[in-house]
Amino acid sequence: MRMGMTRGGAAFIAVLFVSVFSVAGAAGILKAPFKPLDVLPLLPHSISWPVLKSLNNALDILPQFVGAVTDENNTVKWRGTCFYENEAYIEFVEPTDKNKMGGGILHLKTSSAHSWTCMDIYVFATPYRITWDYYFTARSHTLKITDWQEGEEQYVKEKGFSVFLMPAGMLGTLVALWDVIPIFSNSVWGESSNIAFLEKRMGATFTKRLGPLVTNISMDEIHSGDFLALSKIRGRWGGFETLEKWVTGAYAGHTAVCLKDDDGKLWVGESGHENEKGEEVIVVIPWDEWWNLQLTDVANPQVALLPLSAESRAKWNNTAAWEYAREMNGQPYGYHNMIFSWIDTKNDNYPPPLDANLVASVITMWTRIQPDYASNMWNEALNKRLGTEGLDLPAVIIESEKQGIPFEELLAMPEQDDWVYSDGKSTTCVAFILSMYKNAGLFGPVADDIQVTEFTIRDAYMLNFFESDRSKLPSFCNNGVDPPLPYCQLLGGYVLELPDYNTINPYSHMDETCPSIPPDYERPKRC
Repeated sequence: MRMGMTRGGAAFIAVLFVSVFSVAGAAGILKAPFKPLDVLPLLPHSISWPVLKSLNNALDILPQFVGAVTDENNTVKWRGTCFYENEAYIEFVEPTDKNKMGGGILHLKTSSAHSWTCMDIYVFATPYRITWDYYFTARSHTLKITDWQEGEEQYVKEKGFSVFLMPAGMLGTLVALWDVIPIFSNSVWGESSNIAFLEKRMGATFTKRLGPLVTNISMDEIHSGDFLALSKIRGRWGGFETLEKWVTGAYAGHTAVCLKDDDGKLWVGESGHENEKGEEVIVVIPWDEWWNLQLTDVANPQVALLPLSAESRAKWNNTAAWEYAREMNGQPYGYHNMIFSWIDTKNDNYPPPLDANLVASVITMWTRIQPDYASNMWNEALNKRLGTEGLDLPAVIIESEKQGIPFEELLAMPEQDDWVYSDGKSTTCVAFILSMYKNAGLFGPVADDIQVTEFTIRDAYMLNFFESDRSKLPSFCNNGVDPPLPYCQLLGGYVLELPDYNTINPYSHMDETCPSIPPDYERPKRC
Protein backbone atom coordinates (compact mmCIF):
# COMPACT_ATOMS: atom_id res chain seq x y z
CA MET A 1 0.00 0.00 0.00
CA ARG A 2 2.74 2.48 0.99
CA MET A 3 4.79 1.64 -2.10
CA GLY A 4 1.84 2.45 -4.33
CA MET A 5 1.02 5.81 -2.70
CA THR A 6 1.07 8.73 -5.14
CA ARG A 7 3.09 11.88 -4.52
CA GLY A 8 -0.14 13.84 -4.09
CA GLY A 9 -1.44 11.35 -1.55
CA ALA A 10 1.75 11.48 0.47
CA ALA A 11 1.67 15.27 0.52
CA PHE A 12 -1.99 15.23 1.60
CA ILE A 13 -1.24 12.91 4.53
CA ALA A 14 1.73 15.03 5.55
CA VAL A 15 -0.31 18.22 5.52
CA LEU A 16 -3.13 16.49 7.39
CA PHE A 17 -0.64 15.22 9.96
CA VAL A 18 0.67 18.74 10.58
CA SER A 19 -2.77 20.31 10.61
CA VAL A 20 -4.29 17.96 13.20
CA PHE A 21 -1.60 18.54 15.79
CA SER A 22 -1.29 22.25 15.04
CA VAL A 23 -5.00 22.81 15.58
CA ALA A 24 -4.98 20.78 18.78
CA GLY A 25 -2.09 22.80 20.13
CA ALA A 26 -3.64 26.11 19.13
CA ALA A 27 -6.93 25.19 20.76
CA GLY A 28 -5.17 24.67 24.06
CA ILE A 29 -6.91 21.33 24.65
CA LEU A 30 -3.80 19.75 26.11
CA LYS A 31 -0.04 19.95 25.89
CA ALA A 32 0.94 17.74 23.02
CA PRO A 33 3.51 15.08 23.85
CA PHE A 34 5.27 16.12 20.64
CA LYS A 35 4.91 18.64 17.84
CA PRO A 36 4.77 17.68 14.16
CA LEU A 37 8.06 19.36 13.31
CA ASP A 38 9.82 17.38 16.03
CA VAL A 39 8.91 14.03 14.53
CA LEU A 40 8.57 14.74 10.82
CA PRO A 41 12.06 13.31 10.19
CA LEU A 42 10.76 9.93 11.35
CA LEU A 43 8.44 9.83 8.35
CA PRO A 44 9.63 8.77 4.88
CA HIS A 45 11.93 11.33 3.25
CA SER A 46 9.49 11.95 0.40
CA ILE A 47 6.84 13.06 2.91
CA SER A 48 8.84 14.89 5.55
CA TRP A 49 11.36 16.91 3.54
CA PRO A 50 8.94 18.98 1.38
CA VAL A 51 6.99 19.95 4.51
CA LEU A 52 10.11 20.87 6.45
CA LYS A 53 11.45 22.97 3.59
CA SER A 54 8.15 24.81 3.28
CA LEU A 55 8.27 25.83 6.94
CA ASN A 56 11.90 26.90 7.14
CA ASN A 57 14.21 29.11 5.12
CA ALA A 58 17.90 29.76 4.67
CA LEU A 59 17.96 32.63 7.17
CA ASP A 60 17.02 30.28 10.00
CA ILE A 61 20.69 29.34 10.12
CA LEU A 62 21.52 32.77 11.60
CA PRO A 63 21.60 33.09 15.40
CA GLN A 64 19.19 35.57 16.95
CA PHE A 65 20.51 37.89 19.68
CA VAL A 66 18.34 37.54 22.80
CA GLY A 67 20.35 39.50 25.37
CA ALA A 68 23.62 40.29 27.11
CA VAL A 69 24.03 38.73 30.56
CA THR A 70 25.97 40.89 33.04
CA ASP A 71 25.47 39.79 36.67
CA GLU A 72 23.02 38.13 39.04
CA ASN A 73 21.27 41.45 39.69
CA ASN A 74 20.39 41.82 36.00
CA THR A 75 18.51 38.74 34.84
CA VAL A 76 17.80 38.52 31.11
CA LYS A 77 14.51 36.92 30.02
CA TRP A 78 13.32 35.82 26.55
CA ARG A 79 11.07 33.43 24.61
CA GLY A 80 12.84 30.53 22.94
CA THR A 81 11.95 28.25 20.06
CA CYS A 82 11.39 25.19 22.24
CA PHE A 83 11.17 26.69 25.74
CA TYR A 84 8.88 29.67 25.87
CA GLU A 85 10.20 30.97 29.21
CA ASN A 86 13.94 31.41 29.71
CA GLU A 87 16.11 33.52 31.96
CA ALA A 88 19.83 33.85 32.60
CA TYR A 89 22.35 35.61 34.78
CA ILE A 90 26.09 35.26 35.37
CA GLU A 91 27.91 34.62 38.63
CA PHE A 92 31.52 35.78 38.92
CA VAL A 93 33.99 33.45 40.66
CA GLU A 94 36.79 35.05 42.66
CA PRO A 95 40.42 34.31 41.70
CA THR A 96 42.23 31.59 43.62
CA ASP A 97 45.82 30.44 43.93
CA LYS A 98 45.15 27.85 41.24
CA ASN A 99 43.19 30.22 39.01
CA LYS A 100 44.64 33.73 39.07
CA MET A 101 42.13 35.09 36.53
CA GLY A 102 39.00 33.86 38.29
CA GLY A 103 36.06 32.60 36.28
CA GLY A 104 32.30 32.62 36.01
CA ILE A 105 29.16 30.50 35.88
CA LEU A 106 26.40 31.33 33.43
CA HIS A 107 23.08 30.23 34.92
CA LEU A 108 20.30 29.56 32.41
CA LYS A 109 16.84 28.35 33.38
CA THR A 110 14.51 26.86 30.76
CA SER A 111 10.77 26.17 31.23
CA SER A 112 7.41 25.92 29.44
CA ALA A 113 8.49 23.67 26.59
CA HIS A 114 6.06 23.54 23.68
CA SER A 115 6.53 19.75 23.49
CA TRP A 116 8.41 16.87 25.13
CA THR A 117 10.73 16.32 22.20
CA CYS A 118 11.98 19.78 21.26
CA MET A 119 15.37 21.36 21.93
CA ASP A 120 16.92 24.85 21.92
CA ILE A 121 20.46 25.55 20.70
CA TYR A 122 22.43 28.57 21.94
CA VAL A 123 25.64 30.35 21.02
CA PHE A 124 27.43 32.32 23.78
CA ALA A 125 30.02 34.93 22.82
CA THR A 126 32.32 37.71 23.96
CA PRO A 127 35.08 39.34 21.88
CA TYR A 128 37.42 36.85 23.58
CA ARG A 129 35.60 33.54 23.13
CA ILE A 130 32.68 31.78 21.53
CA THR A 131 30.98 28.56 22.63
CA TRP A 132 27.64 26.81 22.32
CA ASP A 133 25.29 24.45 24.13
CA TYR A 134 21.87 22.84 23.71
CA TYR A 135 19.01 22.15 26.15
CA PHE A 136 16.14 19.70 25.87
CA THR A 137 14.97 19.53 29.50
CA ALA A 138 13.13 22.17 31.53
CA ARG A 139 15.44 22.91 34.45
CA SER A 140 18.34 25.10 35.56
CA HIS A 141 21.52 24.71 33.49
CA THR A 142 25.03 26.02 34.00
CA LEU A 143 27.84 26.92 31.66
CA LYS A 144 31.21 27.24 33.38
CA ILE A 145 33.93 29.69 32.37
CA THR A 146 37.02 28.24 33.99
CA ASP A 147 39.14 31.35 33.52
CA TRP A 148 38.85 34.79 31.97
CA GLN A 149 41.23 36.10 29.38
CA GLU A 150 42.87 39.42 30.13
CA GLY A 151 40.25 42.18 29.96
CA GLU A 152 37.36 39.75 29.40
CA GLU A 153 35.87 39.86 32.90
CA GLN A 154 35.67 43.64 32.89
CA TYR A 155 34.10 43.56 29.43
CA VAL A 156 31.40 41.10 30.59
CA LYS A 157 30.67 43.20 33.68
CA GLU A 158 30.17 46.29 31.52
CA LYS A 159 28.77 44.90 28.27
CA GLY A 160 27.61 41.41 29.12
CA PHE A 161 28.01 37.87 27.82
CA SER A 162 26.03 37.79 24.55
CA VAL A 163 23.43 35.03 24.18
CA PHE A 164 22.21 33.96 20.73
CA LEU A 165 19.37 31.55 19.98
CA MET A 166 19.30 29.35 16.90
CA PRO A 167 15.68 30.28 16.11
CA ALA A 168 14.82 27.15 14.13
CA GLY A 169 16.15 24.67 16.69
CA MET A 170 18.33 21.77 15.62
CA LEU A 171 15.99 20.41 12.98
CA GLY A 172 15.19 23.79 11.47
CA THR A 173 18.86 24.69 11.44
CA LEU A 174 19.66 21.54 9.48
CA VAL A 175 16.89 22.38 7.03
CA ALA A 176 18.19 25.95 6.76
CA LEU A 177 21.65 24.57 6.01
CA TRP A 178 20.06 22.54 3.25
CA ASP A 179 18.75 25.81 1.81
CA VAL A 180 22.06 27.67 2.17
CA ILE A 181 24.43 25.03 0.82
CA PRO A 182 22.88 24.92 -2.69
CA ILE A 183 23.62 28.58 -3.44
CA PHE A 184 27.31 27.64 -3.53
CA SER A 185 26.69 24.65 -5.81
CA ASN A 186 28.01 24.86 -9.35
CA SER A 187 24.95 23.24 -10.86
CA VAL A 188 21.46 23.94 -12.19
CA TRP A 189 20.29 23.29 -8.62
CA GLY A 190 22.68 25.98 -7.38
CA GLU A 191 21.54 28.46 -10.00
CA SER A 192 17.88 27.86 -9.16
CA SER A 193 18.64 28.26 -5.44
CA ASN A 194 20.40 31.59 -5.97
CA ILE A 195 17.55 32.89 -8.09
CA ALA A 196 14.95 31.76 -5.54
CA PHE A 197 16.88 33.40 -2.70
CA LEU A 198 17.18 36.75 -4.50
CA GLU A 199 13.56 36.71 -5.66
CA LYS A 200 12.34 36.05 -2.14
CA ARG A 201 14.74 38.25 -0.15
CA MET A 202 15.31 41.17 -2.55
CA GLY A 203 12.25 41.10 -4.75
CA ALA A 204 14.57 40.67 -7.73
CA THR A 205 13.24 39.44 -11.05
CA PHE A 206 14.99 37.13 -13.50
CA THR A 207 13.69 37.46 -17.04
CA LYS A 208 15.11 34.97 -19.51
CA ARG A 209 16.69 36.53 -22.58
CA LEU A 210 15.24 35.52 -25.91
CA GLY A 211 17.90 36.89 -28.21
CA PRO A 212 21.55 35.86 -28.58
CA LEU A 213 23.06 35.14 -25.17
CA VAL A 214 26.50 36.33 -26.35
CA THR A 215 26.73 39.75 -28.01
CA ASN A 216 28.91 40.26 -31.06
CA ILE A 217 30.96 43.18 -29.76
CA SER A 218 32.66 45.93 -31.76
CA MET A 219 35.67 47.01 -29.69
CA ASP A 220 35.88 50.28 -31.64
CA GLU A 221 32.69 51.39 -29.85
CA ILE A 222 34.02 50.72 -26.35
CA HIS A 223 35.94 53.53 -24.63
CA SER A 224 38.14 54.14 -21.62
CA GLY A 225 36.10 54.40 -18.44
CA ASP A 226 33.18 52.29 -19.65
CA PHE A 227 31.96 50.29 -16.65
CA LEU A 228 31.46 46.50 -16.63
CA ALA A 229 28.86 45.06 -14.25
CA LEU A 230 28.80 41.30 -13.62
CA SER A 231 26.38 39.03 -11.82
CA LYS A 232 27.14 35.37 -11.10
CA ILE A 233 24.36 33.04 -10.00
CA ARG A 234 25.99 29.68 -9.39
CA GLY A 235 29.13 28.15 -7.87
CA ARG A 236 31.31 29.48 -5.07
CA TRP A 237 31.38 33.08 -6.26
CA GLY A 238 27.73 33.00 -7.23
CA GLY A 239 26.83 32.09 -3.65
CA PHE A 240 28.99 34.82 -2.15
CA GLU A 241 27.63 37.37 -4.61
CA THR A 242 24.07 36.42 -3.70
CA LEU A 243 24.72 37.19 -0.04
CA GLU A 244 26.49 40.43 -0.98
CA LYS A 245 23.54 41.51 -3.12
CA TRP A 246 21.12 40.75 -0.30
CA VAL A 247 22.89 42.91 2.29
CA THR A 248 23.78 45.83 -0.03
CA GLY A 249 20.86 45.96 -2.45
CA ALA A 250 23.14 45.69 -5.50
CA TYR A 251 21.88 43.73 -8.48
CA ALA A 252 25.43 43.05 -9.66
CA GLY A 253 28.11 41.28 -7.65
CA HIS A 254 31.36 42.23 -9.37
CA THR A 255 32.74 45.02 -11.56
CA ALA A 256 35.58 45.87 -13.95
CA VAL A 257 36.50 48.84 -16.13
CA CYS A 258 37.57 49.31 -19.76
CA LEU A 259 40.77 51.14 -20.75
CA LYS A 260 42.16 52.02 -24.15
CA ASP A 261 45.85 52.78 -24.63
CA ASP A 262 47.38 55.30 -27.04
CA ASP A 263 47.43 52.66 -29.79
CA GLY A 264 43.71 52.03 -29.45
CA LYS A 265 44.12 48.58 -27.85
CA LEU A 266 41.34 47.66 -25.41
CA TRP A 267 42.23 46.51 -21.89
CA VAL A 268 40.27 45.65 -18.73
CA GLY A 269 41.18 46.75 -15.20
CA GLU A 270 39.84 44.54 -12.44
CA SER A 271 40.27 44.23 -8.68
CA GLY A 272 39.56 40.67 -7.58
CA HIS A 273 41.22 38.77 -10.42
CA GLU A 274 42.58 35.38 -9.35
CA ASN A 275 46.24 34.97 -10.31
CA GLU A 276 48.19 31.73 -10.84
CA LYS A 277 48.86 31.49 -7.08
CA GLY A 278 45.15 31.67 -6.25
CA GLU A 279 45.49 35.21 -4.85
CA GLU A 280 42.90 37.90 -5.51
CA VAL A 281 44.76 40.87 -7.01
CA ILE A 282 44.34 43.94 -9.20
CA VAL A 283 45.20 43.41 -12.88
CA VAL A 284 45.14 45.21 -16.21
CA ILE A 285 44.78 42.59 -18.93
CA PRO A 286 43.88 42.61 -22.66
CA TRP A 287 40.16 42.59 -23.46
CA ASP A 288 40.33 39.33 -25.38
CA GLU A 289 41.87 37.54 -22.40
CA TRP A 290 39.28 38.94 -19.99
CA TRP A 291 36.35 38.28 -22.31
CA ASN A 292 37.40 34.68 -22.86
CA LEU A 293 37.42 34.14 -19.10
CA GLN A 294 33.80 35.30 -18.94
CA LEU A 295 32.74 33.08 -21.82
CA THR A 296 34.26 30.01 -20.14
CA ASP A 297 33.25 30.84 -16.56
CA VAL A 298 31.18 27.99 -15.14
CA ALA A 299 29.52 30.45 -12.71
CA ASN A 300 27.30 31.58 -15.64
CA PRO A 301 28.00 35.34 -15.41
CA GLN A 302 25.58 37.96 -16.67
CA VAL A 303 27.72 40.84 -18.03
CA ALA A 304 26.63 44.37 -18.91
CA LEU A 305 28.57 47.31 -20.37
CA LEU A 306 27.67 50.73 -18.93
CA PRO A 307 29.11 53.29 -21.38
CA LEU A 308 30.15 56.68 -20.04
CA SER A 309 28.05 59.61 -21.24
CA ALA A 310 29.47 62.15 -23.70
CA GLU A 311 29.71 64.66 -20.83
CA SER A 312 31.71 62.23 -18.68
CA ARG A 313 33.92 61.28 -21.62
CA ALA A 314 34.73 64.94 -22.18
CA LYS A 315 36.02 65.19 -18.60
CA TRP A 316 38.02 61.95 -18.81
CA ASN A 317 41.79 62.27 -18.37
CA ASN A 318 43.06 59.04 -19.91
CA THR A 319 46.68 59.68 -18.95
CA ALA A 320 45.76 60.05 -15.27
CA ALA A 321 43.54 56.95 -15.45
CA TRP A 322 46.39 54.85 -16.87
CA GLU A 323 48.85 56.20 -14.29
CA TYR A 324 46.53 55.07 -11.51
CA ALA A 325 45.92 51.68 -13.13
CA ARG A 326 49.67 51.02 -13.48
CA GLU A 327 50.26 52.12 -9.88
CA MET A 328 47.67 49.64 -8.58
CA ASN A 329 48.46 46.76 -10.95
CA GLY A 330 49.47 43.68 -8.92
CA GLN A 331 48.22 45.08 -5.59
CA PRO A 332 45.99 42.82 -3.46
CA TYR A 333 42.19 43.02 -3.52
CA GLY A 334 40.67 45.41 -0.97
CA TYR A 335 39.74 42.99 1.79
CA HIS A 336 40.52 45.64 4.42
CA ASN A 337 37.54 47.81 3.58
CA MET A 338 35.18 45.29 1.99
CA ILE A 339 32.64 45.10 4.84
CA PHE A 340 32.95 48.80 5.68
CA SER A 341 31.57 49.90 2.31
CA TRP A 342 28.41 48.01 3.32
CA ILE A 343 28.07 49.19 6.95
CA ASP A 344 27.21 52.92 7.05
CA THR A 345 24.86 53.08 10.04
CA LYS A 346 24.57 51.63 13.53
CA ASN A 347 21.49 49.55 12.80
CA ASP A 348 20.07 50.13 9.31
CA ASN A 349 22.38 48.07 7.12
CA TYR A 350 21.52 44.69 8.59
CA PRO A 351 18.68 42.80 6.89
CA PRO A 352 16.71 40.84 9.51
CA PRO A 353 17.68 38.68 11.31
CA LEU A 354 21.17 40.20 11.06
CA ASP A 355 22.09 42.91 13.55
CA ALA A 356 25.20 44.58 14.94
CA ASN A 357 25.42 42.03 17.77
CA LEU A 358 25.47 39.12 15.35
CA VAL A 359 28.02 40.80 13.10
CA ALA A 360 30.26 41.48 16.10
CA SER A 361 30.01 37.85 17.15
CA VAL A 362 30.76 36.58 13.64
CA ILE A 363 33.81 38.83 13.63
CA THR A 364 34.76 37.31 16.99
CA MET A 365 34.28 33.81 15.63
CA TRP A 366 36.40 34.40 12.55
CA THR A 367 39.08 36.11 14.60
CA ARG A 368 39.45 32.93 16.67
CA ILE A 369 39.24 30.53 13.73
CA GLN A 370 41.23 32.47 11.09
CA PRO A 371 43.38 35.17 12.75
CA ASP A 372 45.17 36.00 9.48
CA TYR A 373 41.85 36.71 7.78
CA ALA A 374 40.80 38.84 10.75
CA SER A 375 43.78 41.12 10.27
CA ASN A 376 42.94 41.54 6.58
CA MET A 377 39.20 41.89 6.99
CA TRP A 378 38.79 44.21 9.96
CA ASN A 379 41.62 44.50 12.52
CA GLU A 380 43.71 47.00 10.58
CA ALA A 381 40.64 48.95 9.48
CA LEU A 382 39.33 49.19 13.06
CA ASN A 383 42.74 50.39 14.22
CA LYS A 384 42.61 53.10 11.55
CA ARG A 385 39.30 54.29 12.95
CA LEU A 386 40.72 54.46 16.48
CA GLY A 387 44.03 56.01 15.50
CA THR A 388 45.90 52.99 16.88
CA GLU A 389 48.19 50.32 15.44
CA GLY A 390 48.55 46.59 15.97
CA LEU A 391 45.60 46.04 18.33
CA ASP A 392 43.81 42.71 18.02
CA LEU A 393 40.01 42.56 18.27
CA PRO A 394 39.74 42.35 22.09
CA ALA A 395 42.15 45.25 22.46
CA VAL A 396 40.18 47.20 19.84
CA ILE A 397 37.01 46.68 21.88
CA ILE A 398 38.72 47.93 25.05
CA GLU A 399 40.23 50.95 23.30
CA SER A 400 36.89 51.76 21.67
CA GLU A 401 35.25 51.83 25.09
CA LYS A 402 38.02 54.03 26.45
CA GLN A 403 37.39 56.50 23.64
CA GLY A 404 33.65 56.40 24.27
CA ILE A 405 32.85 54.87 20.86
CA PRO A 406 30.29 52.03 20.87
CA PHE A 407 31.40 49.15 18.66
CA GLU A 408 28.44 49.55 16.28
CA GLU A 409 29.49 53.19 15.73
CA LEU A 410 33.07 52.10 15.12
CA LEU A 411 31.91 49.74 12.36
CA ALA A 412 29.92 52.56 10.73
CA MET A 413 32.76 55.12 10.66
CA PRO A 414 33.52 56.10 7.04
CA GLU A 415 36.57 54.60 5.36
CA GLN A 416 39.12 57.11 4.06
CA ASP A 417 40.57 56.77 0.55
CA ASP A 418 44.03 57.91 1.65
CA TRP A 419 44.45 55.22 4.30
CA VAL A 420 47.45 52.98 3.53
CA TYR A 421 47.39 49.46 4.98
CA SER A 422 50.26 47.09 5.64
CA ASP A 423 50.02 45.79 2.06
CA GLY A 424 49.28 49.14 0.41
CA LYS A 425 46.11 51.00 -0.52
CA SER A 426 43.01 48.82 -0.27
CA THR A 427 40.37 48.89 -3.01
CA THR A 428 37.53 46.48 -3.69
CA CYS A 429 36.43 45.87 -7.27
CA VAL A 430 34.19 48.93 -7.32
CA ALA A 431 36.49 51.17 -5.22
CA PHE A 432 39.29 50.52 -7.72
CA ILE A 433 37.11 51.76 -10.58
CA LEU A 434 35.79 54.80 -8.72
CA SER A 435 39.30 55.72 -7.55
CA MET A 436 40.26 55.68 -11.23
CA TYR A 437 37.25 57.90 -11.94
CA LYS A 438 38.48 60.34 -9.27
CA ASN A 439 41.94 60.45 -10.81
CA ALA A 440 40.46 60.84 -14.29
CA GLY A 441 38.40 63.87 -13.20
CA LEU A 442 34.81 62.56 -13.22
CA PHE A 443 33.97 63.66 -9.68
CA GLY A 444 34.94 67.24 -10.43
CA PRO A 445 35.06 69.78 -7.57
CA VAL A 446 33.65 67.38 -4.94
CA ALA A 447 36.35 64.73 -5.49
CA ASP A 448 38.24 65.59 -2.30
CA ASP A 449 35.03 65.32 -0.25
CA ILE A 450 34.08 61.85 -1.49
CA GLN A 451 35.44 58.57 -0.14
CA VAL A 452 34.88 56.02 -2.90
CA THR A 453 35.93 53.19 -0.57
CA GLU A 454 32.51 53.78 1.04
CA PHE A 455 30.67 52.92 -2.19
CA THR A 456 28.95 49.61 -2.88
CA ILE A 457 28.35 48.35 -6.42
CA ARG A 458 24.81 49.70 -6.22
CA ASP A 459 26.14 53.13 -5.25
CA ALA A 460 28.45 53.05 -8.28
CA TYR A 461 25.91 52.25 -10.98
CA MET A 462 23.51 54.83 -9.53
CA LEU A 463 26.04 57.60 -10.28
CA ASN A 464 24.95 59.89 -13.11
CA PHE A 465 28.08 59.23 -15.16
CA PHE A 466 26.63 56.96 -17.82
CA GLU A 467 24.80 57.16 -21.14
CA SER A 468 21.15 56.19 -20.84
CA ASP A 469 19.89 57.55 -24.15
CA ARG A 470 19.41 54.33 -26.13
CA SER A 471 19.94 56.14 -29.43
CA LYS A 472 23.50 56.99 -28.37
CA LEU A 473 24.49 53.53 -27.18
CA PRO A 474 26.90 51.36 -29.20
CA SER A 475 25.30 49.70 -32.22
CA PHE A 476 25.65 46.22 -30.72
CA CYS A 477 23.40 47.10 -27.75
CA ASN A 478 19.77 45.95 -27.51
CA ASN A 479 19.18 43.16 -29.98
CA GLY A 480 15.54 44.08 -30.64
CA VAL A 481 14.27 40.86 -29.10
CA ASP A 482 14.87 41.29 -25.37
CA PRO A 483 13.38 44.16 -23.32
CA PRO A 484 15.37 47.33 -24.18
CA LEU A 485 17.87 48.46 -21.54
CA PRO A 486 19.56 51.86 -21.04
CA TYR A 487 22.92 50.04 -21.21
CA CYS A 488 24.36 47.06 -23.10
CA GLN A 489 24.04 43.46 -21.95
CA LEU A 490 26.91 41.49 -23.42
CA LEU A 491 26.45 38.04 -21.94
CA GLY A 492 24.07 35.86 -19.94
CA GLY A 493 20.81 33.98 -20.06
CA TYR A 494 18.92 36.45 -17.85
CA VAL A 495 18.30 40.18 -18.23
CA LEU A 496 20.68 42.00 -15.87
CA GLU A 497 18.50 44.69 -14.29
CA LEU A 498 20.09 47.63 -12.44
CA PRO A 499 17.34 49.55 -10.57
CA ASP A 500 17.94 53.31 -10.14
CA TYR A 501 20.70 53.21 -12.75
CA ASN A 502 22.36 56.55 -13.59
CA THR A 503 20.16 58.69 -11.31
CA ILE A 504 22.35 60.50 -8.73
CA ASN A 505 24.84 63.31 -9.22
CA PRO A 506 27.89 63.10 -6.92
CA TYR A 507 27.91 65.28 -3.78
CA SER A 508 30.14 65.80 -0.74
CA HIS A 509 30.29 62.87 1.72
CA MET A 510 28.20 60.75 -0.62
CA ASP A 511 27.18 57.27 0.58
CA GLU A 512 28.68 57.62 4.05
CA THR A 513 25.44 57.23 6.06
CA CYS A 514 23.09 55.26 3.78
CA PRO A 515 20.78 52.49 5.07
CA SER A 516 20.23 49.30 3.04
CA ILE A 517 17.27 47.33 4.40
CA PRO A 518 15.58 44.87 2.00
CA PRO A 519 13.44 44.48 0.08
CA ASP A 520 13.04 48.18 -0.82
CA TYR A 521 16.55 49.41 0.08
CA GLU A 522 15.17 52.92 0.53
CA ARG A 523 17.90 55.53 0.21
CA PRO A 524 17.38 58.99 1.76
CA LYS A 525 18.52 61.94 -0.30
CA ARG A 526 22.15 62.96 0.21
CA CYS A 527 22.91 60.18 2.69
